[in-house]
Amino acid sequence: MSVTGRHLLINLATQTLMLLEQDRVRTRYRVSTARNGPGEGYGSGCTPRGKHRVRIRIGADCPEGAVFVKRRATGKIYDAELARRYPERDWVLTRILWLTGLESGRNRGRHVDTLRRYIYIHGCPDTEPMGKPASHGCIRMRNRDLIELFDLVPTGTPVEIR
Repeated sequence: MSVTGRHLLINLATQTLMLLEQDRVRTRYRVSTARNGPGEGYGSGCTPRGKHRVRIRIGADCPEGAVFVKRRATGKIYDAELARRYPERDWVLTRILWLTGLESGRNRGRHVDTLRRYIYIHGCPDTEPMGKPASHGCIRMRNRDLIELFDLVPTGTPVEIR
């Protein structure tokens, strides 16, 4: 449990993210996790399971739809023209909650390290489906949902993915 009494629970089976406060559901969001399913291996394209925490928060002052490349805001806002120009891009938009694993050998260290795998909770285009696995390993959210969540989740917030 965090200092705020808040933690996140991501359910891979139901494709939901719940913000819990004092073990009560405060908010529930539909998400999209990895198309390749659960897994911890480097390069697997899977969503890692187990206990994590929010290590780094990125994009606090960025507008909705801000485009990130390598965790840096590009100054561009996602739109139909960008989508047309880069149809295969896995868009990281609006905010990033970068996760780090807490379980040595499972999601921390060597070939299973969540942080080194660049696993985030991040925004995506509204055209991307929610409620079904479609990402490259990260947890995708609707941009407006992510803005709401980001403002409620400080660095260090516990995250469990199961």
